[in-house]
Amino acid sequence: MITAKFGGTSVADAAAIGRLSAIVAGNAAVKVVVVSALAGITDALLACVGHAGRGDAGAAAAGFGAVRLRHLGLMDDLATGPGTRAQVESELDRLGALLAALAAVSALGAKDTVTPAQQDAVVATGELLSSRIVADALVSRGIPAIWIDARKAVVTDQQFTRAAPLEAETAASLQRVVAPAIREGRIAVVGGFVGATAEGVTTTLGRGGSDYSAALIGALLGADEIHIWTDVDGMLTADPRVVPTVRLVPHLSFAEASELAYFGAKVLHPSTIQPAVARNIPVRILNARRPGGPGTLITASAPSASGALRAIASKRDVTVIDITSTRMLMAHGFLRRVFEVFDRHGAAVDVVTTSEVSLSVTIDDASALDAIVADLGAFADVSYERGLGLVCAVGERLRTDPTLFTRILEALDGLPLRLVSQAGSRQNVTFVVAQRDLAPAMERLHRRFFEGAGTAGAGPAAPHEALAAPEASAVAREESAA
Repeated sequence: MITAKFGGTSVADAAAIGRLSAIVAGNAAVKVVVVSALAGITDALLACVGHAGRGDAGAAAAGFGAVRLRHLGLMDDLATGPGTRAQVESELDRLGALLAALAAVSALGAKDTVTPAQQDAVVATGELLSSRIVADALVSRGIPAIWIDARKAVVTDQQFTRAAPLEAETAASLQRVVAPAIREGRIAVVGGFVGATAEGVTTTLGRGGSDYSAALIGALLGADEIHIWTDVDGMLTADPRVVPTVRLVPHLSFAEASELAYFGAKVLHPSTIQPAVARNIPVRILNARRPGGPGTLITASAPSASGALRAIASKRDVTVIDITSTRMLMAHGFLRRVFEVFDRHGAAVDVVTTSEVSLSVTIDDASALDAIVADLGAFADVSYERGLGLVCAVGERLRTDPTLFTRILEALDGLPLRLVSQAGSRQNVTFVVAQRDLAPAMERLHRRFFEGAGTAGAGPAAPHEALAAPEASAVAREESAA
C-alpha cells in the first residue's frame, strides 16, 4: 500500500490535477492521497487573517474574493459535480462570514485579537477545499475515490497553528474513518496540514504539515511506501537557485535526508520522515511533471556514495548570536539558562559552537530577536549579526574519512568563515558565511565534490539545468503553502 502526497503546485490548476489523476490511476497500490492547498492559497488566507485582525474589512473581503474565484474557476475547468460544488461553495460562504466577523470585531477597537484557533479555522480551509475538488476529479475519471475530512482523521493537541498529532488517538480515528474505505476498494483523499483536537476544534500542523500528515497517515495505516510528489525530480545535490548544475541524488539515508531538510533543502520538510523513520517505511520523492523518473528513495540506510559527499544545503538570512559571560560560562546551569531563553521565545537553534569564554548559536527566525537579546542580557554579554548565510555539507563518509573535513575547508579557501560546526552524528559539517559569500561557497563545494569524477552516486545534471529557475520558484511556492 502507498500513501501519496501531492503538494500545492501539484494541485495548482486543472492540468496539474489531471497529472495527479493519471498518476493515481496508473498505480493500483495507491490507497491514500494527501493533498496540500492550491499553490499560493495558504499565503492568501494568512493575508486575509492579517487584514481581518487589523479591522480592514475591505482588504479581507478582497483577498477572500480572489480565493473564492480561484476555486470556482478551477471547478469550472474540471467540470466538478454539482454535489461537490455545493459543498465547496458552502465552505467558502462559511469562510467569508468568518473573515467578516473577525474584521468587524477588530474594527471596534480590539486590534490584532484574532486568536490562533481562529487563524487555524481560516487557514485550514485551503486543504479542505482542495481535497474535496481532487476527490471529485478522481471520481469523474472513473477512479473510486472518497473524500475524508482531515478533522475526523488526525487528532492533535491544542497548540493551534503548530499542533502536534496525538498518535494513539489518530491511529484509532484512521481505523474508524479511513481503513473501511480502503477495505471497500476506495482511495481515501485527505487534506494535509489539517487536524482537530479531541473536542473537534480545527487545528493546523504548521508549515510543511501536509508532508507530515502524509507520513503520519501512511505510517499508522501500515503503508509499504510513502510517496511525496512535487515538481522537482527528487532531492538534489544543491539548491538549483544557487547552483545551476545540480544533480539528482538517487538514494539517501533517513539521517542524511533529515540533515538536508533541516538545513534548507526545500523539497522535504524536516518533520516529514519522522513517522517513517520510526517504522522504517521507505519514502520516495517524485516529480509529478515527469512521473516516469526514478526520484529519490529515502531509507534507514543508503548504499555507500561513490563520492565524498551526498549533497549540500543552504539557508539565507541567518542570525548569529554571541553570548559571553566570564563570570558564569563554566558555572553550573549557565547553558540551561541560555537555552531556556530560546525555548521561551519559540526560537529554534540550528548551530551551536562553544569556546572557553563564549557560546555562539544561529537562528533563522529573528522575529523574537530583541526579546531574546534582552533576556540573555540579564546574565551575559550579548551581540549578534544578521543577514548571514549557512552552508551544510552532508554525507555518511564524514564519519569515516578523516581527510574530508580538510578537503571541504580547502574548497572554501579565501572565504571568511564566521562559524564552523560539525554535528555530533558527524554526518554534516556546517559553515556560516557572509550572505554575499553564500553562492560562491555553494558553487565551490559543488564543483569540487559533484562535478568531477566520482560524484556522490548522483544522476546527470542536464535535466535540471533547463528547469533550475522555474522549478526552484515552484518549490519555493509549494513550501510556502502547507
